Amino acid sequence: MVTKLSELVDMAKAKKTRRISVAGAGDYEVLIALKQAQEERIVVPLLVGIKPKIEQIAREIGYDISGLEIIDIDDRLEASMKAAHLVREGHAEILMKGLVSSQFILKAVLNKEHGLRKGEVLSHVALFESPYYHKILGLTDAAMNVTPSFEDMIALINNAVELFHLIGIETPKVAVVGSVETVNPRMEATMQAATLSMMNKRKQIKGCIIDGPLALDNAISKKSAALKHIESDVAGDADLIVAPEINGANFLYKALNFLGGATSAAVIMGAQVPVVLTSRADSEKSKFLSIALAAAIG
Repeated sequence: MVTKLSELVDMAKAKKTRRISVAGAGDYEVLIALKQAQEERIVVPLLVGIKPKIEQIAREIGYDISGLEIIDIDDRLEASMKAAHLVREGHAEILMKGLVSSQFILKAVLNKEHGLRKGEVLSHVALFESPYYHKILGLTDAAMNVTPSFEDMIALINNAVELFHLIGIETPKVAVVGSVETVNPRMEATMQAATLSMMNKRKQIKGCIIDGPLALDNAISKKSAALKHIESDVAGDADLIVAPEINGANFLYKALNFLGGATSAAVIMGAQVPVVLTSRADSEKSKFLSIALAAAIG
């Protein structure tokens, strides 16, 4: 069971070295992360993008890429399609977004002929190691599903639970959060959370323990839960936070990283292979740990 994000590196190193197809590889932070991951023998990159730019950055950061395959493509959508196609054809086991738009990489993944779709819903799952929380904390969905339907919420939970199982957490505690911890018919998010919790109790959603609605404070603070007289196996000990829509999840993602001193790793779940889709603002460390996470679960 993973208790620190650094353990993802050990998990990845215990497996065979994975091949990672990178769309738009001409990016400093991405190449620095790939350099570290290759030095750790976690991955061997296939670099797709503007070859002169890739080679220039590699020289500047001291990354010897002479033994790597570089596919010279200027157009960013074409580079995304090619990177996904390499995975589809079995030349790589992980797809990574570099200096391309997220919509391009997702279009490539969802392409009917050459894409990597597995389930109906793709979702972003982030893991955080925070100095203010007692264990790894997951969050979904901060990047993809804008206003998920109720059916989408079930898929988001299932995707995230699959990731937790793959990193050794057998029964993750899932907090479906909103503004308040009480069911209010005028607040749809609380009604959905209560229904998801009941479905879990009736074994319609398996492999986890779900409670909701919970406000964020009582999802992660036992003291807050006690003060509000909440009796729950999840309250104060959540493994996964499920947000009702993308705004709240994205605010929390960035608050943890930029104000809360957290370290993060994230992947897209629901495709045939893990997809590393990080923000341009994410640190080199976050990108490296995201590669390690993808290699550990791939």
